[in-house]
Amino acid sequence: MFSSRETHLVVLRELDVVRTALREALTAATTEERPGLERALSVLDGLGGNEQQLKAKWVGGLLEQAGIDPRTEEVVAIRELRRAVPGLGLAAAVDLLKQVNAAA
Repeated sequence: MFSSRETHLVVLRELDVVRTALREALTAATTEERPGLERALSVLDGLGGNEQQLKAKWVGGLLEQAGIDPRTEEVVAIRELRRAVPGLGLAAAVDLLKQVNAAA
């Protein structure tokens, strides 16, 4: 069914739907709600990139949160990735780690 090199990570790209909903909410927002909605739009606008970049960003954040340096602790990083994504093969985890290190 899946090769061992597939990452099984799905990048959700419904940003336009969310952006539209936030802009609509902003037009009807109270003074107290506006700063939060404006901040949410700002964060959403910063989520650009292609699928590989988004995967690398997610993996980098996961490893950073776990306190793992992907450049110096490769084995630990791969183990953490495979723990975080059940069913992730060794080759796929290595590929993800390479993407993170290339983006750094």
